[in-house]
Amino acid sequence: MQPFLISPNASLYLEVHGEPPLSRTGFIILSVIMAFFTGPAIVLNATVITVTLMHKQLRQPLNYALVNMAVADLGTAMTGGVLSVINNAQGYFSLGRTGCVMEGFAVSLFGITSLCTVALIAVERMFVVCKPLGQITFQKKHALGGIAFSWLWSFTWNLPPLFGWGRYELEGVGTSCAPDWHSRDPQNVSYILAYFAVCFAVPFAMILASYSKLLWTLHQVSKMACVEGGAVAKSEMKVASMVVLMVLTFMISWLPYAGLAMLVVYDPDVNIPPLVGTVPVYLAKSSTVYNPIIYIYLNKQFRKYAVPFLLCGREPGVDDETSETATVVENANKVTPA
Repeated sequence: MQPFLISPNASLYLEVHGEPPLSRTGFIILSVIMAFFTGPAIVLNATVITVTLMHKQLRQPLNYALVNMAVADLGTAMTGGVLSVINNAQGYFSLGRTGCVMEGFAVSLFGITSLCTVALIAVERMFVVCKPLGQITFQKKHALGGIAFSWLWSFTWNLPPLFGWGRYELEGVGTSCAPDWHSRDPQNVSYILAYFAVCFAVPFAMILASYSKLLWTLHQVSKMACVEGGAVAKSEMKVASMVVLMVLTFMISWLPYAGLAMLVVYDPDVNIPPLVGTVPVYLAKSSTVYNPIIYIYLNKQFRKYAVPFLLCGREPGVDDETSETATVVENANKVTPA
């Protein structure tokens, strides 16, 4: 376990030679980069939550998961993001051992909840469009059940380090905390492997399976008929582009972090410079900015209320309230046999 040295001129996460992993300038640059992501993330996600509370039209079952993701991403930005900005500006982790555990738990709780919610959104869209269970309507109880499960799942798998199975430690350049990927202790390794499987691999598999099924269904519908001058085909292309963007963003944000963690577990002796180890951490935290833009602000229904709110009441243009996915569902129903 690395020692906690409270010094304004040194990082807590010391390299083998006992020197700080970055210069003072390097820490300041990291602080600025993190502030660049954290500020917009707080504004965008808080806007989503606020406009949902203000407008009843947005409080629909299909939007519950989007709001839940905004809550989780806001929590990540307020804990991991803000603290990273402050600690990098100082050049060291200033909260001590207890603060490290609390930050690691909070950031992991919010982060995995957001990750699970992304998977939940994929499953919801697949059920609405593909109707694998027949004409069962997606209702409020289904949405709330999925949200409750995402928080319970995250809480369940982030709680064990507080009781000895795994632990939270400083990561990267030593200005933030996360589950300890480096310890060779068998209990810690077993926790990390289980954590990777259920908190990353399972959500990722659900996302790929759900969106693959959705795209296949839309492709089949577009082959059956050409509705409203090619509306189905056009909508299929729009949704396909959106899905590709969602999956790519997910992989860019989370795959480097998960991949690096598994590399360290597989080869504990691998030499990873602290700065290199920090990049995947920041990519994962940057998802708090990408998520509201991709999932919410590209949704016409949310954009109609969120953009004027951000522009202090100015309305740049009125869009159709129906999202692209809803448009596809409507067009699909017109050509799908009863």
